[in-house]
Amino acid sequence: MRLKEKRTDEPFRQLNGSSLLKGYQFAFIDEGAKQEIRRKILKAVSIPGYQVPFGSRELPIARGWGTGGIQITLSLIGHEDILKVIDQGCDESVNAINIKRFIIAVTGVPTTQDTIEATIIQTRHRIPEEPMKEGQILVLQVPLPEALRVVEPSEMETRRMHAEADYSKMWVYLYEDIVRFGEISIGARYPVVVNDRHIMDPSPIPRWDIPKLDRAEALFLFCAGREKRIYAVPPHTSVKPLEFEDFKFRVEDFKGAVCSRCGRVNTFLDEILHEETGEKVYLCSDSSYCEKGLLEQRRPNPQDPEQDRRDIHATFPHSNG
Repeated sequence: MRLKEKRTDEPFRQLNGSSLLKGYQFAFIDEGAKQEIRRKILKAVSIPGYQVPFGSRELPIARGWGTGGIQITLSLIGHEDILKVIDQGCDESVNAINIKRFIIAVTGVPTTQDTIEATIIQTRHRIPEEPMKEGQILVLQVPLPEALRVVEPSEMETRRMHAEADYSKMWVYLYEDIVRFGEISIGARYPVVVNDRHIMDPSPIPRWDIPKLDRAEALFLFCAGREKRIYAVPPHTSVKPLEFEDFKFRVEDFKGAVCSRCGRVNTFLDEILHEETGEKVYLCSDSSYCEKGLLEQRRPNPQDPEQDRRDIHATFPHSNG
């Protein structure tokens, strides 16, 4: 876990011809702010699921557009890291590309669209389909960090509820949802219990991604810049969705649906309308995972990991890693 203090006198490096912004120190944020954020991350890792307040800094992007995740990434990233940025699973969305360009401009680090190669992945509302490994960090942008806000508007009261593990209002809310709709209607932001203690908002990821948090090998960091909160799920930590004994948690059902590009069926799919025919089709939400599926179909030896890496670099011309 790279939470050590970074050297302030370490010079910038030019990587793959990328040009760094002049007049700014490495990773844009001042060193004192980075040190504070890293200390708060250490506290968040020590108390899984607990929201740690921090002094959110100003960035050249409006709060609510990923400033929390960017501050985490800028505070942890080093010259040896490889960065990946995704938005709703896509590497080429406007949000992902602009965040990536900014981080490259102030760090010069190499980037990739291959989940396996990345050491730090910043994401908005998705967890990659490929299982993340030990040593990788997933940074999630969070708009609303408080899972209890739907049942309690007072910040003082929600802090008390977390301190006393008084989550009765949330259980009643879920029960009333079942009575009213016949099921729990929460889609994204499905509440989870972390380390059998704190109820946590997992960011607006779909239900499909919730099981990936449970006892994963990677470190998950959540940050809300506007709300000034950091929380974490360390590796090998229990993360369980809220459910009743007679009403179990379930993920989205894509039975019968197939990705129209790669043919995968075991992935989270986006439903879209074909531009020409107007027919409903499905595509993998994780664009990198979908691209790998296409490469596997074209390659005669799908078991060659080195060929995987060469193909990915050839397919993703925007990667500089």
